[in-house]
Amino acid sequence: MVKRTFLLNLLKYVLAVGVLAVVIWLNWEPGSDKGLEYVWNKHAVRGEPINATAFALAFLIGASSLSLTLVRWYVLVRAQDLPFRLRDAFRLGLIAFPFNNILPGSVGGDAIKAAGLARSQSRRTVAVATVLMDRAIALWALVWFVALFGGAAWALGMLNGPAAAVSHKIITAAGVIVVLSVAVWGLLGLLPERRAARFAGRLSRIPKVGHSAAEFWRAVWMYRCRQRSVAAAMLLSWVGQVGFVFAFYFSVLTLWDPKVGGIPSIAEHFLLVPIGLVIQAMPGSPGGIGIGEAGFGGLYAWFGCAASIAVVGSLFRRVVDWAIALVGYLIWLRMKGTCPTEERPTQARPVDLSLVRPVHGSDAVVAK
Repeated sequence: MVKRTFLLNLLKYVLAVGVLAVVIWLNWEPGSDKGLEYVWNKHAVRGEPINATAFALAFLIGASSLSLTLVRWYVLVRAQDLPFRLRDAFRLGLIAFPFNNILPGSVGGDAIKAAGLARSQSRRTVAVATVLMDRAIALWALVWFVALFGGAAWALGMLNGPAAAVSHKIITAAGVIVVLSVAVWGLLGLLPERRAARFAGRLSRIPKVGHSAAEFWRAVWMYRCRQRSVAAAMLLSWVGQVGFVFAFYFSVLTLWDPKVGGIPSIAEHFLLVPIGLVIQAMPGSPGGIGIGEAGFGGLYAWFGCAASIAVVGSLFRRVVDWAIALVGYLIWLRMKGTCPTEERPTQARPVDLSLVRPVHGSDAVVAK
């Protein structure tokens, strides 16, 4: 089994590197000032400097956005009444971030966070559910982000040129998803507490996985009942997404040369970067290597710009992420202590859904 898993992961790395090699080859364009060869010769052969200001901005904004994602997770954990400190969120998040850029499928860091939190909790399924919910809310906020910011740009006439039609389709699709998801979320709030508890009881009778399934459902239900925490997490996600857009934009500017071609506007980046990040996070590729570069290159081409510019920007964004991961790892080495443990006799019991009602007033305390 171990050998099979090792071979499968090795195959994923080989395929990822192969895809990246193909993407670089397709955008190399020997003898042209529009391809990757020109960028390589300019900086690696002739030694011309990069845009240091753009690199510094990409690093600082990327690190700040990462910090917001860790605060978001902290909010979601505290919404479940689990003992957790903001320091612990950063301690686990900083060691998890390097794994997100190395392990297959870009979810390795999630496993690290879930295991680290669950180890100190008796409600381990709920602890793991916080990580899954964090990823789900991040994805949901991403779609909202495209719909809201894209819709505003559309209304203000900021989306012009050959990419206008494509942009409008993307915004419309995001708007439809938002409407449907809000409808489902609203209907879930109409579910009576007794039916939610009854459904949890039915899940608990499933062989082997029943207890875990019931605890996960209780966690989801509690999030629905504590909407202030979800709203705070969504707000943090939106602010973080703004940072990720600018981090990618400045990564592109670090090595960009106008001779290679123009780049999409800031407004267009607010559409293409979230989509590119979703493509990069698809399972199967370690850290999204190759598939991320192909995705961003295709999106740039979609917007009438040279794909090679996006490929270079995506590759350099990896350099920025690796730099952030290194600094985060060094900070993690200096952080000591462990997560506080629960008082198992009082916290190990399942949540009594009769005590949890959809929020019409106050929410749970999410921070000490």
